[in-house]
Amino acid sequence: MADDTDTDTPDAAPAGAARGPGWTLDAAETRVLGVLIEKQRTVPDTYPLTLNSLVAGCNQKTSRHPVLELSDAQVQAALEGLRAHALVTESSGGRAMRYGHNADRVLKLPSQSVILLAVLMLRGPQTAGELRIASDRMHNFADISSVEAFLDELAERPAGALVVRLPRLPGARESRWMHLLAGPPSDDLLVAAPSVAARAEPAGSGALQERVTQLEGQVATLRALLDRVCAELGIEPAPPA
Repeated sequence: MADDTDTDTPDAAPAGAARGPGWTLDAAETRVLGVLIEKQRTVPDTYPLTLNSLVAGCNQKTSRHPVLELSDAQVQAALEGLRAHALVTESSGGRAMRYGHNADRVLKLPSQSVILLAVLMLRGPQTAGELRIASDRMHNFADISSVEAFLDELAERPAGALVVRLPRLPGARESRWMHLLAGPPSDDLLVAAPSVAARAEPAGSGALQERVTQLEGQVATLRALLDRVCAELGIEPAPPA
């Protein structure tokens, strides 16, 4: 069992709850569930969310990949789909219905694992380092190895894997992870990068390649940090060149 501070033990799953990834979420359902998990931690005073707040969270321009433009009707349909798997809750608050998530109970996961799934649902495949930075407002993981421990548990879950480690991209220092709630990865994501030994390199290029790899990792980390800061300030970062 992964060890990290502030571990929340979920209650027993409600009767009829989905067990493992025996179901597949579509793009709208994935976005809605990810937003509900995120906003529970980042804006607890306004959680559960109204439909308007949920639509706005789904259509954010920052900290989202891909960027979507979902209508009220599409979000309502996604809520219905998630409700069929007991993944959302509904309550009345004031003059509007409010919506929350039930992912921890349905999937029987600690809060840290649910948070990592949310980041993957909202941002797409991420390295463990990127996940640690992107999840900072929801949970402060002690280090990258702590993130990796929870990812390993999700990948080896007896009831069915919820994440998978993707082959390393050429020149990348870390492998990326993706969630499996929307189905298995596409074939192009599973193609392994050619090994360094298999690529013909001119003499003396090894040190240069190592330096490029280090810089790419630093850029990815800084980009994730910039996205987080922009999200906190409510501004849209410049697109990467």
